[in-house]
Amino acid sequence: MNKDISPSQLKSAATPVGTVAGYMPGFGNDFETEALPGALPQGMNSPQKVNYGLYGEQLSGTAFTAPIHQNERTWCYRIRPSVKHTHRFQKIDLPYWKSAPHVDPDVVSLGQYRWDPVPHSTEGLTWLTGMRTMTTAGDVNTQVGMASHIYLVTDSMVDAYFYSADSELLVVPQEGRLRFCTELGVIDIEPQEIAIIPRGLVYRVEVLEGPARGFVCENYGQKFELPGRGPIGANCMANPRDFKAPVAAFEDRDAPSTVTVKWASQFHETQIGHSPLDVVAWHGNYAPCKYDLRTYCPVGAIMFDHPDPSIFTVLTAPSGVEGTANIDFVLFRDRWMVAEDTFRPPWYHKNVMSELMGNIYGIYDAKPKGFVPGGMSLHNMMLPHGPDKNAFEGASNADLTAEKLENTMSFMFETRFPQHLTTFAAHEAPLQDDYIDCWADIEKKFDWTPGKK
Repeated sequence: MNKDISPSQLKSAATPVGTVAGYMPGFGNDFETEALPGALPQGMNSPQKVNYGLYGEQLSGTAFTAPIHQNERTWCYRIRPSVKHTHRFQKIDLPYWKSAPHVDPDVVSLGQYRWDPVPHSTEGLTWLTGMRTMTTAGDVNTQVGMASHIYLVTDSMVDAYFYSADSELLVVPQEGRLRFCTELGVIDIEPQEIAIIPRGLVYRVEVLEGPARGFVCENYGQKFELPGRGPIGANCMANPRDFKAPVAAFEDRDAPSTVTVKWASQFHETQIGHSPLDVVAWHGNYAPCKYDLRTYCPVGAIMFDHPDPSIFTVLTAPSGVEGTANIDFVLFRDRWMVAEDTFRPPWYHKNVMSELMGNIYGIYDAKPKGFVPGGMSLHNMMLPHGPDKNAFEGASNADLTAEKLENTMSFMFETRFPQHLTTFAAHEAPLQDDYIDCWADIEKKFDWTPGKK
């Protein structure tokens, strides 16, 4: 223990998990932070003895030999090494949380689908028991693809902790406020914010304001990163300084506790006698973060034509094919529409990517009716989709003055893989059976009478 620290200084310096601890700005930065002065070694990672009797331990998010610009790891200085945070495992069942490959032979995933918000349950649900998988894509065992989920949370996790060895989680709240108490610090999120929880990081989820509902993209592949801006240059879209990583916080608490691990699509439970959130100091670039979607700066056409929706990409998770993402996270928020002689809403198209959309709040311009806050839609790869008749007619005949889309925020989880519906999505979630009919009244307008155009 550092003998230069007085008891009063220790009391004021310690920041227990469960309090709001503050944040450090930047995306993928190499951070350093300590909850007790002198807890973080300087000039080296693994001293013979760490101050305060702490243990040094590395958490690696990539292979040791990954290229330097992709290599991610964090050194943690903790009360107990994490080998003390697991014991013998037993399998448990979380029946609503599914992983790819998951193909129900009785479910037709080929189609255009839309759901009303999944209603809140009358039973108490935690982050684990309240997860409802809607679609899966790829293969969790080969670390490609994703799953999309709805979470319904009413109860905080008490002396219960979780980590996923399979994936990182992108969390998109739609109702309520949650607190993620992680090994590396505290993250609070609310609607119009997102959080990224890395693979292998231990945490528990507390309800700050409930009931809470939202969306989760479970990424099996390479981590999310900021997309290349190309000719757009160094600014706009999602700026790195608007991402926030937590400062160090820790718990020194002895209490019977449960740790649940998701590994190879299965869930395992182990019992320990203390809180595993015991990292007193850390440094590195493998850490959770949050981002305020209201800081996303959209770019678009200022003369004519409608660019591809890729200009609205907030984050991308690369695949082995350059320019074809394992996952793109795309945001459609308030913005000005000024393009001249242009059909401004999303156009009709078929796409090699599979698009799962969610509505955080407001009205989406291509579907002014039926796509409600908390709802989702799925347009699978190479299936045509686009505006309904009213949206098409309105946009085709509108007076094209400058128009600001306001009070709107929707997003898309887009992947190169087909997304398969779960049994829950097909039979229990509130599927809109008539969604496919939204294009039924689109009229044939073709007229090749001489002299007409």
